[in-house]
Amino acid sequence: MKLVAANEVGNEREQWVRRYREVRARTEALAAPLSAEDQTIQSMADVSPTKWHRAHMSWFFETFLLGPHLPNYRVFDAAYGFLFNSYYEAVGPRYPRPQRGLMSRPGVTQIARYRARVDGAMRRLMLTVDAKRWLEVMPLLELGLNHEEQHQELLLMDIKHVLSSNPTDPAYHARMPEVGAVAGNLEWVEFEGGLREIGNGGATFAFDNEGPRHRVWLEPFRLASRLVTCGDYLAFIADDGYRRPELWLSDGWAAVGAQGWQAPLYWRNEGAGWTIFTLAGRRPIELAEPVCHVSHYEADAFARWRGKRLSTEAEWEIAAIEHQGGVEGHLVDRDVFHPLAAGSGQGLRQMAGDVWEWTASPYAPYPGYRPAAGAVGEYNGKFMSNQMVLRGGACVTPRGHVRPTYRNFFPPAARWCFGGIRLAEDAS
Repeated sequence: MKLVAANEVGNEREQWVRRYREVRARTEALAAPLSAEDQTIQSMADVSPTKWHRAHMSWFFETFLLGPHLPNYRVFDAAYGFLFNSYYEAVGPRYPRPQRGLMSRPGVTQIARYRARVDGAMRRLMLTVDAKRWLEVMPLLELGLNHEEQHQELLLMDIKHVLSSNPTDPAYHARMPEVGAVAGNLEWVEFEGGLREIGNGGATFAFDNEGPRHRVWLEPFRLASRLVTCGDYLAFIADDGYRRPELWLSDGWAAVGAQGWQAPLYWRNEGAGWTIFTLAGRRPIELAEPVCHVSHYEADAFARWRGKRLSTEAEWEIAAIEHQGGVEGHLVDRDVFHPLAAGSGQGLRQMAGDVWEWTASPYAPYPGYRPAAGAVGEYNGKFMSNQMVLRGGACVTPRGHVRPTYRNFFPPAARWCFGGIRLAEDAS
């Protein structure tokens, strides 16, 4: 859907109202299978309760749009600015992230009222704000909607970890991932080197960390035609991959020892064979599906074991632009929430969806990057240290967030974030 230009009104504003309503409804649909108890649990410091995600996004719209731009707007509850601020230091103090699961109140019913109040006010704002102020509102509105879609993905990531901590392996939904598919042969697709351009050029919406567009030099390289599978990874485990320090970065080897890693997150050796926890419950591992929930350290160690490497994010972006031809892939709108086997085919497959692909690139600013002014400038720039870039999207990613320039990022030890592996190698 083509969204409204900044100086247009009427029907085009109604398009924004519909877009807003659709995004907010999707959040509620994702939360609907969960009980109030499910929505309150925080299973580790990096996970946020479902009800916190729902409230935080209402706080975002209330803080950055309604308060500054809707005349006479009164906040729903003054305490929510402290409880549901995530990391915006310029806005004020916030409740400690690792303690979000200790908040039994406000409950899910009160948060539903909060969302409804904010939704009504946002509709009034979109339809009544004057043309001059609309120029300020629209960019923040678009950022907010994309931000909520990011939290939809986080909601699924986080509730998977929450439910996996329950010894009964409860299912979030009943749609079990398909079985019996094939991965297809792993082949190598070659790309020329040279002086290239990457990054968003500004013609369409992108987060600020996707630009500015700039030039990079690439040596000739090859990418694997498909993702690394569970069967591939089992061979790494069987070859003592988790007990061979020569395969690991120093920090990665320390994490293996400190965390006791022996397999990807959610895997369990049941004696009769390996099983995996999915959002549809626990089931035997499918050898042909992409390995998921590995850290950057595990991805890098596997690549070393195979005598290969991970791609840089510039290599990945150039390959996606030249070979992918679109953003078709297994994404959240298929409502499976688990990566699927590649199947047979030619060229690069699974570049969009299934699992986020760890790259060898640290998350750092592009040349000429400047954070936005004010509190919204804290959105991405402040995290450009001690993180690694992932590309491509996953089975829990909204379709609008899969584009060649999109830069996801997590700490290298993170495993709950649907991270997977695509191998690369030098072509020269």
